[in-house]
Amino acid sequence: MIFDQLSDGLCRVADLADFVKIAHPDFAFREAAEEACRSIGTVVEKLNTDVELCQSLRRLLADEIVMRSLDPETRRVAELFMFDFEISGIHLDEEKRKKAVNLNVRILDLCNEFLIGAHLPNKIDKHVLPEHIRYNFTAEGNYLQVAGLHADCPDDLVREAAYKIFLYPNAEQLSRLEELLASRNSLAQLVGYDTFSHRALQGTMARNPETVRQFLEKLSDQLSKRTQKDFEMMTNMKMKLNPQNSKLMPWDHPYYSGALRAERYNIDPGLYCPFFSLGACMEGLNYLFSQLLGISLYAEQTQRGEVWSEDVRKLAVVHETEGLLGYIYCDFFQRPDKPHQDCHFTVRGGRLRENGEYQLPVVVLMLSLPHSTRGAPTLLSPGMMENLFHEMGHAMHSMLGRTRYQHVTGTRCPTDFAEVPSILMEYFANDYRVVNQFARHYKTGEPLPKNMVSRLCESKKVCAAADMQLQVFYAVLDQIYHGKHPLRKSTTEILKETQEKVYGLPYVPNTAWQLRFSHLVGYGAKYYSYLMSRAVASMVWKQCFAQDPFDRAMGERYRREMLAHGGGKEPILMVQGMLQKSPSVEDFVDALVSDLDQDFETFIMDS
Repeated sequence: MIFDQLSDGLCRVADLADFVKIAHPDFAFREAAEEACRSIGTVVEKLNTDVELCQSLRRLLADEIVMRSLDPETRRVAELFMFDFEISGIHLDEEKRKKAVNLNVRILDLCNEFLIGAHLPNKIDKHVLPEHIRYNFTAEGNYLQVAGLHADCPDDLVREAAYKIFLYPNAEQLSRLEELLASRNSLAQLVGYDTFSHRALQGTMARNPETVRQFLEKLSDQLSKRTQKDFEMMTNMKMKLNPQNSKLMPWDHPYYSGALRAERYNIDPGLYCPFFSLGACMEGLNYLFSQLLGISLYAEQTQRGEVWSEDVRKLAVVHETEGLLGYIYCDFFQRPDKPHQDCHFTVRGGRLRENGEYQLPVVVLMLSLPHSTRGAPTLLSPGMMENLFHEMGHAMHSMLGRTRYQHVTGTRCPTDFAEVPSILMEYFANDYRVVNQFARHYKTGEPLPKNMVSRLCESKKVCAAADMQLQVFYAVLDQIYHGKHPLRKSTTEILKETQEKVYGLPYVPNTAWQLRFSHLVGYGAKYYSYLMSRAVASMVWKQCFAQDPFDRAMGERYRREMLAHGGGKEPILMVQGMLQKSPSVEDFVDALVSDLDQDFETFIMDS
């Protein structure tokens, strides 16, 4: 209990500061929060190598009588605390422990610097670019600023220019990445692991890099023919629109896969938006949660100084018999300097307090939705609606985790399990029976026609194999970078080799995409997690909810077996409890590949 009180005190500072440094509109707040993150990070690293603290825990773990008397969650949390000590190098002599602390602090700094560098625009002399495409980029005197890939631009030349300029290697960022990977490897070896990947995957569903490699290789084999077919379709599309230059290049994939979807299914987001007002989508979520889990969302008044922007809304999450479960702050609207990434933040974790009361969890959901206009409410595209459902999946995981200890509350669980509840919500967002409950035209009240939902679902399968293959490439690259060191070649040569072998589209000379791969910070050695979580979510959906997405008994089982435990139970045991079997690597791969062919409408009819 004392360890968890300590963890709770630290996390309440660290988590809030972590949120403020990203989300606060005032630069002074962001800067102060950055400093707080760094200070608290250093304190945590020191505590993780505090010998007295560790010895008191070790005495507990060595006492068989005490250990037998503990419930499984308490035993697991004690072991997790011990694991934190071990991966920080508690077993080393004093000099090496200091070295481990210093490495950890240096890694924190490098991560922050790498993230900043990953988003910085690149400049180019405007005369280098043909005059007719210059207006696509921000002008600054004689220079043009390129701040992204312009992936949706219909002009091939604009996308090519953006790709080559934005991904042009930056020597400083390159040395940051090399130092980050080398420092992570030194830390892992210092505390007794072969590679950083071995250290990072302890306690996950995959458990070790060998399983991850097997999963990615098998998935890649299963995808290869489908991916080739997707690339052929994109090439044909490019030939049709640009006969002079029809070779498919990496900057073409997002654009031509989108063009194919649009041509085949006429998916114009503008036709869907009027049916997805923010109010309607929130009502849809409320209905789904009340049917499945007996939960309602209520808007609460905020007090002066409680929120960081006037358009933030506070929701109380209330269970029909258990009462108040926690609070969600919804920071949904665009504003200057706000990151575009949709995310979920834990501000306070749930735990059983010493006085027997439960400390209610508090989370923030951050999206970048357009503001309402004079004539219309906030209208969401189908992608925004799906993202809202996704982030709400994380929030429910936080709200429904009823762990005794905050160290394992809600989403504080292995990364490859943490994405399961959010990805599962995407399946609900794509099911007509769910969408039909809330999608109404904001002016006329007419429901979204069924064939429009079917077309949307079908369109998502166009080039889906190539999209998944791209994710496999990113995940393989992440594993190699965090595998055996020193690396066989430079990070750029490894990128080139892996891209051509795993992804299939040619590497573009003088580009270094890895320097923009910001997920290397938060998901170092764990980028595969998205794919593995999607596989589990797919299995849970097909086995438990495809028959009836409002099945209350299944909702209760889902809460009992998966959501309630946070990280207080081994993830694979939670999956077993839900599916009533232990899935193999082949099962994960089959689940992902069958999704590419699955016609949801027909699947429902067959069921």
